[in-house]
Amino acid sequence: MEILHTAATLQAYTETCRRAGQRIALVPTMGALHEGHLQLVRAAATACDVVIVSVFVNPTQFNNAEDFRLYPRLPEEDAALLEPAGCTVLFLPTVETMYPQPAVLHFDFGPLERVMEGAHRPGHFNGVATVVSKLFHLSRPHQAYFGQKDWQQVAVVRQLVADLSFDLELVSFPTVREADGLAMSSRNRRLSAAARAVAPRLHEALERAAQLVRQGTQSPAEVQQAAVEHIAAEPAFQLEYFEVADAHTLQPLAEWQPNRPVVLCLAAYLDGVRLIDNVVVK
Repeated sequence: MEILHTAATLQAYTETCRRAGQRIALVPTMGALHEGHLQLVRAAATACDVVIVSVFVNPTQFNNAEDFRLYPRLPEEDAALLEPAGCTVLFLPTVETMYPQPAVLHFDFGPLERVMEGAHRPGHFNGVATVVSKLFHLSRPHQAYFGQKDWQQVAVVRQLVADLSFDLELVSFPTVREADGLAMSSRNRRLSAAARAVAPRLHEALERAAQLVRQGTQSPAEVQQAAVEHIAAEPAFQLEYFEVADAHTLQPLAEWQPNRPVVLCLAAYLDGVRLIDNVVVK
């Protein structure tokens, strides 16, 4: 596994690979890797000749300076996990490499970013789209791999690929969970033991809501209320949102739409750590 730090070295590497007819996969991450990330890397290694994993804590997608400061950074541990998983190149850029000058371009994803994460984290998806666009241009992948825990992010990146005609296939994989149902996340490392013990309640709320959706006897608003009450029964949580939405448009549902998948999405603070999760109901 090679470790590259600059845009020029990555571009030269991928140009050589493309001339040799090799297929390139990109797995963008912010590091502090877990099994969810490694699942993407292993899948990419099966499908492509070259697997590039970027580890970059992108400042432009944080609207909370403290969250950015506390985000776990473990480059040595990440490197040790990546090589046996099939990573060919670890790209470890600095902020100066990714942003040699301040970015002034602004993306607008319309209704996709007016809800949930976009509504509660102004500028977040502009930062995501900016850094993902840069990584796509630098690595020129044939495939790019993302996890579905960030369901709204996948939808935004899919729109980005379509609107800017990136010549790549977007591949997404289901959320990987701990044995007790908690969605794997780099931020889980920041939870205290007491908080970690109650964290699975978020997934419980999602699964209970999913069962109500399948039964179809309650309205979207009633499903939402039941989930909110389940989470509120544990006072350690500060719920930011729980949405019952169309899985494709991400718009909140006032009533059920026949033959349309539903996504249940939430964000909550626990022990000062912001956690997100979702479940798709077909």
